[in-house]
Amino acid sequence: MPKPSSNHSGCSSCAGDEHQHDRDDRNHDHDHGHSHGDGEFNLKAELAPVILVVILFTLGLIFEKQLHGTPYSVGEYLVFIPAYLLSGWNVLTSAGRNILRGRVFDENFLMTIATLGAIAIHLLPEAVAVMLFFRVGELFQEFAVGRSKRSIKSLLEFRPDYANLKANGEVKKVSPDEVAVGDLIIVKPGEKIPLDGKIVEGEAQLDTSALTGESVPRTAKVGDSVLAGTIDKTGVLTIEVSKLFGESSVSKILDLVQNATSKKSESEKFITQFARYYTPVVVFLSLGVAILPPLFIAGADRYQWVYRALILLVISCPCGLVISIPLGYFGGVGGAAKRGILVKGSTFLDALTRVKTVVFDKTGTLTKGVFKVAQIVPKNGVTQDELLQLAAEVESHSNHPVAESIREAYGKKIDDSQVEAYEEIAGHGIRALVRNRLVIAGNDRLLHRENISHDDCDIKGTVVHLAVDKGYAGYIVIADELKDDAFQAIQALKKQGVEQTVMLTGDNRAVAERVAQNLGLDAYYAELLPEGKVEAIEKLISQSGKNNKVVFVGDGINDAPVIARADVGMAMGGLGSDAAIETADVVIMTDAPSKVAEAIKTGKKTRQIVWQNIILAMSVKGVFILLGAFGLATLWEAVFADVGVALLAILNAGRVLRGS
Repeated sequence: MPKPSSNHSGCSSCAGDEHQHDRDDRNHDHDHGHSHGDGEFNLKAELAPVILVVILFTLGLIFEKQLHGTPYSVGEYLVFIPAYLLSGWNVLTSAGRNILRGRVFDENFLMTIATLGAIAIHLLPEAVAVMLFFRVGELFQEFAVGRSKRSIKSLLEFRPDYANLKANGEVKKVSPDEVAVGDLIIVKPGEKIPLDGKIVEGEAQLDTSALTGESVPRTAKVGDSVLAGTIDKTGVLTIEVSKLFGESSVSKILDLVQNATSKKSESEKFITQFARYYTPVVVFLSLGVAILPPLFIAGADRYQWVYRALILLVISCPCGLVISIPLGYFGGVGGAAKRGILVKGSTFLDALTRVKTVVFDKTGTLTKGVFKVAQIVPKNGVTQDELLQLAAEVESHSNHPVAESIREAYGKKIDDSQVEAYEEIAGHGIRALVRNRLVIAGNDRLLHRENISHDDCDIKGTVVHLAVDKGYAGYIVIADELKDDAFQAIQALKKQGVEQTVMLTGDNRAVAERVAQNLGLDAYYAELLPEGKVEAIEKLISQSGKNNKVVFVGDGINDAPVIARADVGMAMGGLGSDAAIETADVVIMTDAPSKVAEAIKTGKKTRQIVWQNIILAMSVKGVFILLGAFGLATLWEAVFADVGVALLAILNAGRVLRGS
């Protein structure tokens, strides 16, 4: 049932075209020379060859010192060349493979020609040092990437392994995929709830932290809905399954997490493109440094200029930059997920940094969506009991919270066979034959649409009007409460630089005005059909300016078109409908509106750290390129600068994961 309303502005219903919004999936391959697999990083296995290289390298330095003045010693080569191959084999083979595939200019190619050039001019220790420190830098990078991936994968640990299926008086352990809708499952203390469902027996404290990021357990009792992935802490529960495993919340969240890094941000795409053009420029620049000065400068030492060219190649390697930027976004997605905010790609983290307008749905988003019947007002000879019974019967097939509250207030079993020709009228209400009488239930617009005369169009509150055989029968007032953190959420958004907070609702104007005043919202639009919400969001987008983004936060199935149309769509993941969650770019698992400001803060922090890394890397590399070209830096210093920049960028990127 749509969200009801009583106040009817101008006694005419809203209409509008529903708009579709096609999003660019932005699926791009991470195209740089170094490959970081999805497999688990084994530090011990990777460290062993590095330690061996360090030993050989140290022996080589001692050996070289003893043979000082003896050029091209066979013994020197016998020590340094194995060390070089051990430390640089992955780089050499990667460069060879990429050349065969037509991808010549990458960091592997830079390192290969720099070190082979060093060997050619008999700088064996420098050649090994370049490869060794490059490999040490790669180890740190791989460790950091692995740590970020583990933080994301930790969310996958709540995947249930089995379900205790109760059938024919027996309980057997089966895969969650084998359980059907309507089956009964048993969940014991300490076990994960394997599928979404409703408790039919038992009471327990549930740990929802894996889904919501909230550490405080919540009490669940008979009649409460529970989500797969939460953990039963205290009692034995019997749960009636409401969704197949593939359609459950946990399954959808797993899919969101696993695909969270597939949508790349503009910064990532920029740096990938930058590296693609930057590397060949560096190679040809180095070639010019090696060849041109000896040809045009009198007395120029060819050895000296080749050495400077090698320095230029080493310091110009973009690997640390190309790795640390995606790592920063990976950390941003992981850090948000730890707080119960699932961001479906780094492109949306970037978009959150430019949000100036945040638009909320009302019911289930700013309010608890837990409705209770507050007042029953019969008219024209109908009694209160008759009015409530009619309302419960006509609403018997609706899953809207208002309908559920009416059925709960009625509290008796409803004979479905007495309800025929059931029809939901989008944005208005319900029409059905109840015991062979035509009954309609809905908002004030529905009464005007059906030409049913009634005496009051301006009832304060969420209202369901009823009519029987075209005669007005009365109305039921439904109460809903604001969420505990709704007011703080609006204040936090203002602190994050959001200029306008707006509410869209299908509810009546009196209710919308009261909520907007209590929360300090800048504007509200009431009595909207789903297509009216789309029109409102398009109007706000057109007013916001080209570089500013509009966020819409909703939860219901009728919010899905608006979520899709907004620049960034957010869905409440706990109470929200599947359609809203699947359409959204960001899913808030706690159903807390205050998480919207937290998501924006995480996006800004991520972008800040990413650009710190870009500026740091470019500045240091620029300085050392100049120093190397003028002969003021050595190959050793170039290696330390390159590895140092990479490590600083990686450590900085890790801050967003920790939330520091």
